[in-house]
Amino acid sequence: MTSILGPVNVQVVSRGNNAKSMKEGQIKKFVLHDLSRKLSSYKADEASLTSDAPDQADVVVLGGGVSGCATLYQLTKAGITNAVLVEKDALTAGTTWHTAGLVWSLRPSDIELELMDVSKRLMSTTLEEETGVNTGWINNGGLFISSTKERLDEYKRLYSLGKAYGVESHVLSPEETKKLYPLMNVNDIYGTLYSPEDGTIDPAGYCNALTRGATRRGAKVLQQCEVNGIQTYVDDYGTKRVKAVETSRGTIRTNTVVNAAGKCVWAPYLGEMAGVRVPLIAMRHAYVVTERIEGVQNMPNVRDHDASVYLKLQGDALSVGGYEQNPIFWEQVEKDFSFSLFELDWDVFSFNIEGAINRVPAIENTGVKSTVCGPESFTADHKPLMGESPEVRGYYLNCAYNSSGMMLSGGCSEQMARWIIDGRPSLDMFAFDIRRFNSRLTGRHQWIKERSHEAYAKNYAIVFPFDEPLACRNQRTDALYQVLSDAGCVFQERHGWERPGWFSSEGTAKPLPYDYYGQYGNEANVNNSYYDRLKLDYTFDFPPNHKEIGEEALACRESVAAFDMSYFGKFYLTGPDAQKAVDWIFTNDMTKANGSTVYTCMLNCHGNTEADLTVSMLDSGDGSPHSPFLEGGRGFYLAVGGAIAQHVQSHIEDAMAKHRWRVSLIDHTDDMAMISVQGPNSRKLLQSLTEADLSDEAFPFSTHQVLSIAGHPLRALRLSFVGELGWELHIPNASAVAVHEAIMSAGEKYCIRNAGYRAIDCLSIEKGYRHWHADLRADDTPLESALGFTCKLKTDTAFQGREALLQQKEQGLRKKIACFTVDEHVPLHGLECIFRDDVPVGFIRRAEFAFALGKSIAYGYVRRPDGAVVDNEYLKSGTYSLEKMGKRIPATIHLKSPFDPKNRRVKGFYDEPPPASDNAS
Repeated sequence: MTSILGPVNVQVVSRGNNAKSMKEGQIKKFVLHDLSRKLSSYKADEASLTSDAPDQADVVVLGGGVSGCATLYQLTKAGITNAVLVEKDALTAGTTWHTAGLVWSLRPSDIELELMDVSKRLMSTTLEEETGVNTGWINNGGLFISSTKERLDEYKRLYSLGKAYGVESHVLSPEETKKLYPLMNVNDIYGTLYSPEDGTIDPAGYCNALTRGATRRGAKVLQQCEVNGIQTYVDDYGTKRVKAVETSRGTIRTNTVVNAAGKCVWAPYLGEMAGVRVPLIAMRHAYVVTERIEGVQNMPNVRDHDASVYLKLQGDALSVGGYEQNPIFWEQVEKDFSFSLFELDWDVFSFNIEGAINRVPAIENTGVKSTVCGPESFTADHKPLMGESPEVRGYYLNCAYNSSGMMLSGGCSEQMARWIIDGRPSLDMFAFDIRRFNSRLTGRHQWIKERSHEAYAKNYAIVFPFDEPLACRNQRTDALYQVLSDAGCVFQERHGWERPGWFSSEGTAKPLPYDYYGQYGNEANVNNSYYDRLKLDYTFDFPPNHKEIGEEALACRESVAAFDMSYFGKFYLTGPDAQKAVDWIFTNDMTKANGSTVYTCMLNCHGNTEADLTVSMLDSGDGSPHSPFLEGGRGFYLAVGGAIAQHVQSHIEDAMAKHRWRVSLIDHTDDMAMISVQGPNSRKLLQSLTEADLSDEAFPFSTHQVLSIAGHPLRALRLSFVGELGWELHIPNASAVAVHEAIMSAGEKYCIRNAGYRAIDCLSIEKGYRHWHADLRADDTPLESALGFTCKLKTDTAFQGREALLQQKEQGLRKKIACFTVDEHVPLHGLECIFRDDVPVGFIRRAEFAFALGKSIAYGYVRRPDGAVVDNEYLKSGTYSLEKMGKRIPATIHLKSPFDPKNRRVKGFYDEPPPASDNAS
């Protein structure tokens, strides 16, 4: 071990702008090329260092950090014992060896709670029981510090969600916090959240135990074995697949590779070998270890999110780190940096020291024993990259953990094993799935760099329900973007698309070019009206724009509104085997006559929902985007939520490749706009603009036609996602502005409103329609989510997931979706714990304000504590409340939405008035 010794005086600025300095003295800064070897208890046998690679393996894992070790372990535990881990240097190389090793129990995501629980059980009990190896788990608890009411509200959301999963936590006052942590300055805090189950893990001991467990089951570990290439081939149907991995010790034939090298920077390099894009970027991330601090022993770990700093107990000292707004990018990546560190830049790190000194003043007069500044990889949304790549079948990713590898890798790798074995994970992993990103973005360096920087800079920011990114906006805009911007639209970003969020009466507010928060010599944006509008939503209360969103929603309920939904994915599926393909891929009846449109689900082998969408049966047309030529004269038009368009495309292409159907999936997303005109007066408005007959007899609900609006040909679908009479207009881009202008002009007599997705969210949940990846996810079946009507179970037609649904139907449901309303005038945002007869039975997935009902409405899944069957009788027989930020609110359960339960409004029947809006403001 090499050390560089020398006196250093670090100047930092206090919150009161007075200069502070840490105690002058010896600050040891370690280069530590060999630190991991000294720290690691893993004793590599001779075979791992010198033996030839096996000729064949079922799975080859690339990378010996915590992700690779956990992947190997979970694969063998799931039954794949012919697996090989290949590591260029030694185990824990890259980032794992110098990680801080913090492990928390609470996050604002139920899936992450489940993943972390798997990891924590591995660390604390399972691995040592299996292998006899001490993982280095220390259970000393954790404290989250809040300096504002909004931050404490965020912690209370975690507190309530944790109850649904049995995670113990306590909201403490400043005085109670001081008793728990006497060295802490609590004069400027609002309160804390204490989680006694948190702790730390020794990365070397953990990886040792993981690999010991894997090799005992037959897996192989090859250290000091370099990957020189990944062989692929294209099969007879044009699908690119993995063939082999070339290493410095021989070629391993395999059809499955897991790139687990990306917690640092080598994942993109290994991706390039196979033609796979791995969208991550490396930054320098640092922490320092103090000298001994009297009285800190046995204290919990601390996260002061408002100061963007963490304090980890390190024996009788503290490790101090955090997330600054000016992290140093590692642009020139060195491939041989396995156990190296950077010199710490104190100008950058002083921001973290300032926050640490404020929180634990004893740090100011304590020397620094060592510094650690190493490379970490970060992604555009601060989530890992997992799943099968869209470019190459058999090439999987399990990397880029954004400093959360210790907490997430055990659970994520368990899902990775299921992904490989079953084709899909058992949990809803969409937020981590590489296919969540549109392929148009993953190759853009500017998008990766800007979004990753903002994700890093905002890592400890409050997670408000309606926050939007500022980085790399306007990547994909539709034909109506300028028109709507001029109308005061405040846009939301979804996977590159700018979609309308809500409309402000104060005029234009476009996202500006990213300013990196004024860092790196950039001038900070001034007069940023978009950011000003965005900050209106930085609250857990009803925001100032609540009234304007309500006006959009009620215009739709009471008269008519126009929604720009152009960001939807738009695909045509055609070819000789098209009917066979749609019968298998989609749950609903696809044999209906041309001119029909159906709402359907798309399942995986477990019977879980991969997506919901509409499919229209159509004849071959004139070749225009809305009416293309179709091979064989018949095809299917798919309209898919834009956020999952890449996911749906990849899922269908997987099925095409597996079954070798003679079909084509043609993407027309960028060729067409989509305007949805909805409300009681929608027919009158549109009828004034077309010669086509829009009556119920000529144009029934759930059908479509090619017609002209204001002289412009388009395809009209009589559908609704808001529960009203209405049509979706699928329009060639060249005609979009003219059609929109005609609609808005003709709609003036009906007081038409432009409306955005904030209003759609309120309207759709009020009607009881599902949002995929909110109240409908990949860990829900159609039966559980009350979408059994979309499944052709009464026919003999086979479809993916059918057998799993039939089995579930026979055995009974273990969870079931339910609607809840509260009479108290409070906002709900999701994650509220559901109590039935004072016992936790689930949590809220999605919640909004229902403006027509005049109250908050929410959907969540109810489970019985004993795991027994959940039926309607069980649901109806309980007394319910929802816990919002620690406060119980009486709730009423509904088996279906209380708004228009007979579904008359979508069919144009308005003989019954809507419910009184007694609380709409």
